[in-house]
Amino acid sequence: MKILTGQQMKDFDTQAIQKYAIPSLILMENAGRGISQVLHDRIENLSDCRILIIAGKGNNGGDGLCVARHLMSMGVTVEVFIAGSPDQLSPETQTQAEILKRAECKIQYLMQQRALSTLKASLQRADIVIDALLGIGVKGPVRELLQPIIEQINQCDAFVVAADLPSGVDADTGHVGNIAVEADLTVTLEYPKLGLLLYPGRGYAGEIVATPIGYPATLKASFESGIEWVDDEYVRARLPQRKAYSHKGDYGRVLLIAGSRGLSGAAVMAAEAALRCGAGLLYMGYPESLSPIIERRLLEAVKFPLPETGGALSEEALEIIERLMKEPGMDVLAIGPGLSRKPSVVKLLHKLLPQVKVPMVIDADGLNALATPQGRKIVKKLQASAILTPHPGELSRLIDQEISTIESDRVGIARKTARDLGVILVLKGIPTVTARPSGEISINSTGNSGLATGGSGDVLTGLIAGLIAQGMPPEEAAPAGVYLHGLLADRLKPELGERAMLPRDLLRIMPKVLKEFG
Repeated sequence: MKILTGQQMKDFDTQAIQKYAIPSLILMENAGRGISQVLHDRIENLSDCRILIIAGKGNNGGDGLCVARHLMSMGVTVEVFIAGSPDQLSPETQTQAEILKRAECKIQYLMQQRALSTLKASLQRADIVIDALLGIGVKGPVRELLQPIIEQINQCDAFVVAADLPSGVDADTGHVGNIAVEADLTVTLEYPKLGLLLYPGRGYAGEIVATPIGYPATLKASFESGIEWVDDEYVRARLPQRKAYSHKGDYGRVLLIAGSRGLSGAAVMAAEAALRCGAGLLYMGYPESLSPIIERRLLEAVKFPLPETGGALSEEALEIIERLMKEPGMDVLAIGPGLSRKPSVVKLLHKLLPQVKVPMVIDADGLNALATPQGRKIVKKLQASAILTPHPGELSRLIDQEISTIESDRVGIARKTARDLGVILVLKGIPTVTARPSGEISINSTGNSGLATGGSGDVLTGLIAGLIAQGMPPEEAAPAGVYLHGLLADRLKPELGERAMLPRDLLRIMPKVLKEFG
């Protein structure tokens, strides 16, 4: 599903109005009907609920007034407040207010502080509150009368529904200036807005439901946002299917270089993830002293103990890895989990990576080896597609930026890094953002804090590599792998909660979850 920024949504509206001659009142009417229908479908005994709608002066307020009319037609008791005076309303919102007036719906205008006592009393009686104050236009702090109105909404016990976007949340960044409505449900119009998916805005949105409001199919198909929300539909459309008449070679070969003394678990989990997600063959290179562990834990892998020094790979391992890379049909290299940061590993990777001609998934200590002036030069000279999967700390070292800077603009930083380095960047976190060198962005829709445990990233590395081996293009395998990784955690949450979840649990449930995809 496409994701739009606030400005893109305005451009989208403009095209609908100017190019397709759709009056804005029609779009407003459809928005009101759509939001009302979502409430009807999701809330039992809606007609028994007391609903309070708080509208603003702009077109988001008009959407709210239209919702009031549609709910009234369903037999729902509705009370309406507008934050402003009648002469301040946008033309479309004035029209909606006049329609409500003629339908004998009383509108109460909040023009001064003393009117807030009336609102407070109504909020205490309401079962549902609909926020239609600001919409996508807000930038910076909420001002004047709106701040105490939002404070009262947040203090009430009612179920709060935001129309399109919680008031006070920046539609582009998710930033909250001084206050924002804390919604239980956000009914976003046609497409999710970027600020709904980025923190802190995501924390104010509650459940997010998109409702169509009648934009022409040709406009929706032609409008490029450059940002997509990765969901079940995205993955199902791209996940490689298994054929009845096939063999292991049809599902690809992964070469995994991983592990060091004390970090053998990272290698094992990455390997099992690649195999569990469907890769046909897994070749595995690791320090030779780990053989007793690897031989016992991984029965299906083709194993290659490699020369080491002090428990980590030595430069002498390069010749064997080069030979493995020349194996017929080697499809993808996954490198980094548990390798350690020892100088011998860094030197090995600096020599190896520029030679690789198949797609690469580089994680963990593979990324740390690139977080040097020489390493950054190597990244720009890679011959094949490379997927880098850093968490904010690893990206901070790689691009020499503060973690706080990265977290304040996850999309912007990920996009710039992918362009500058010419890589597919998977910036892990909430939400995980995948950026391509073209500037296109994918935002993940799954996952929870159960993934915030050492080893989860190793599972993700194996997952993405396994998908590439089966034929998925790297630019699709990265967001699809991230989605499935988060889905595993979401499926485990009812059973284990988030606190006690471990990466090995992701591997345990992987067969059951992947079975859902055929």
